[in-house]
Amino acid sequence: MFGTLGDAVPAIAPDAWIAPGAVIVGAVRIASLASVWYGSVLRADDDEISIGAECNVQDLCCIHADPGQPAVLEPRVSVGHHATVHGAHVETGTLIGIGAVVLGGARIGARAIVAAGTVVLPEVAVPAGVLYAGVPGRVIRELTTDDYERFEGIPDRYVRRAARHRAARWDSGSPRADPLTSPGMVGRSHPGWRET
Repeated sequence: MFGTLGDAVPAIAPDAWIAPGAVIVGAVRIASLASVWYGSVLRADDDEISIGAECNVQDLCCIHADPGQPAVLEPRVSVGHHATVHGAHVETGTLIGIGAVVLGGARIGARAIVAAGTVVLPEVAVPAGVLYAGVPGRVIRELTTDDYERFEGIPDRYVRRAARHRAARWDSGSPRADPLTSPGMVGRSHPGWRET
């Protein structure tokens, strides 16, 4: 869903992907091959939100800007499920972990990891290339080559996932056949279940 607030109109690159159920309102700019996933809210009513190329804002994220504190994601930033970026600046190639909270005026250095569940306090500057974790957050250590190998491919994977989801077919009608009573499933356990 897209919303305009006066002259604050979302600007979205044609090859960016916005999931059904995401809300984009106000002065939001979304660059090429970026993706905003199911249930996320990007609300730019007081200042701008800028989402760089190949960023991924995963399911149920909240991105908001306060007056004088725009929310900026530079290219190739990954914002994990249910994370919040509130009037902060996140530099290129950074990973914001699942459920992390980045508060107003914070700046996260390039190619850093903000661990899942971390709270980055207002006005904090997180150095580039570190693992930052805790409540409140602190620098744990410098990142290693192994760390980079594990997370630097996330933006590429989300570009591919977005292309796949762009082609999804949606059906708002009644569910299709019940897999438990469908031919081939009767009398068999579901492959995802464990017997107890």
